[in-house]
Amino acid sequence: MSDDTIKLENEAAQSTSALGPLIGVAREDFVSAVALLLRETASNPNRAFRHARSFSEDMVKILTGKSELAPHPKDKRFQDPAWQFNPFFRAGAQYYLAVQKGMRSWLDELELDDLERNRANFIANIILDGLAPTNTLVGNPIAQKQIINSGGLSLIKGLQNAYNDLVHNKGMVSQVDKRPFKIGENIATSKGAVVHRTEMYELVQYTPTTDEVYAIPQMTIPPQINKMYINDLSPEKSIIKWQVDNGLQTFVISWRNPSKDQGHWDMADYIASCEEALAIVSDITGSKKVNVSAGCSGGQTASVLASKLAATGNDILGTLTLMVCVLHPKQTDIEAASLVSENGTQLARQRAAKAGIIKADDLARGFAWLRPNDLIWNYVINNYLLGMDPPAFDVLYWNADATNLSASLMGDFLTLFETLAFTKHGEVEMADHKVDLSKVTSDMFILGGVTDHITPWKATYRSTQLFGAKNVTYVLSQSGHMQAILNPPGNPKAKYFVQKKKGKLPATADEWLQGTEEVAGSWWPYWMEWIQERSGAKKAAPAKLGSAKHKPSDPAPGLYVIEEV
Repeated sequence: MSDDTIKLENEAAQSTSALGPLIGVAREDFVSAVALLLRETASNPNRAFRHARSFSEDMVKILTGKSELAPHPKDKRFQDPAWQFNPFFRAGAQYYLAVQKGMRSWLDELELDDLERNRANFIANIILDGLAPTNTLVGNPIAQKQIINSGGLSLIKGLQNAYNDLVHNKGMVSQVDKRPFKIGENIATSKGAVVHRTEMYELVQYTPTTDEVYAIPQMTIPPQINKMYINDLSPEKSIIKWQVDNGLQTFVISWRNPSKDQGHWDMADYIASCEEALAIVSDITGSKKVNVSAGCSGGQTASVLASKLAATGNDILGTLTLMVCVLHPKQTDIEAASLVSENGTQLARQRAAKAGIIKADDLARGFAWLRPNDLIWNYVINNYLLGMDPPAFDVLYWNADATNLSASLMGDFLTLFETLAFTKHGEVEMADHKVDLSKVTSDMFILGGVTDHITPWKATYRSTQLFGAKNVTYVLSQSGHMQAILNPPGNPKAKYFVQKKKGKLPATADEWLQGTEEVAGSWWPYWMEWIQERSGAKKAAPAKLGSAKHKPSDPAPGLYVIEEV
């Protein structure tokens, strides 16, 4: 595998789809942001004229060979020597850089508040990314060399790839070669069985691989827009295998991909399912406590669940582990979130309610255009201009295997965002109770990712201040979003950060960072030690899965992960 291919898949894997306030972005929000730019342009013609004149001066320098504009040394789009030594390509790059420079200079002078500036920058970046000469055959020297070296075959293959995407991938450029993967054969291969099934979910119990297991079981709540087998990809990066190999009794919820008829499923329905699943896990294992872990939007569901359990006096929750999950969002956390507006979210709610669901393809398409360089233009170049197959990478295979989102649940997630429900104490009604995390006293383990662009680590850190728990551990994993979670032992580049001194965590992420130490290796062993200390005594591993009341049926990972909707 070439270095270029490795970079391509790694960059895309940093930007896996996720539920967040961006599901509430409506097309009107984009139009509004563009209108803002036009309004500011019209309000001061002298400023626009001044920038046009500066751009013209740059053009004269480029045409006379006197321009000193040059790409940033780390800009991977302009690494080929042709951009430096070929006059045609050098001028093309300089023209693009002049446009980029002119737009940034113009944006800097606009009289905007912080939110408007973020919106303007975000829209400008999308436009600039699309204008890069590397996105075209005539402006990409690597693609032209590929045509010559392949005798024209790369051009034919590129056209085939474009045709296949148009006909078989709903017009979206493919991000992964799916052919090598098959669920149950080379991914999601851990042994186990479905021990309970409803219309909404399957509860999967995994087979112990140790003679003894810890008494308190562990249950994972996955996000509702992704399938649960992210926890069980290849054996070397399987969280489930890591858990059972270390004596944890492991259960995972597998959400069903909702159809239009199930668009009424809301947070209350999902929380009721989680409560039922906890009771079944308790019944099967005989443990009065169940430890829970969840990632991304699954963490929001798990937090509502924890609040509901506390409000109803149900003490079944053991510990709570939240990974790359933001409970206290701010609109400036990520630039794209600046597009979210009250009017836009209302329109998005209305459209979703009319359709019943938001289709997985629409979610993926919208998410890709929020990070076009990583998720669109990289693949346009690779698949169409260079005529190469997209990478075969299990994380991207899983990411492309997304699910629909029910309209009602989308509305509830937007309510959590708009009301900042997790930061309030008993003010916001959700899932048949008023959310109050200060009443949740279970020990907490919270994980962030250093380069997470979707749920920035400083935003995840705010969760440490929301719960009533006295024992909260925060770990910062190297890498971004899902890659921060899928960080198994054995990666020589892996590292994480933890607080050096035990005790209460400081109020802010910056204060916490001052008191941390860097630890080489994966955070998985650190978490395993933490959870084992809170998993009770060891006992003989069960000889069979399930119980007389909850008999095992289909083998893991169950039917819902392969069901087509």
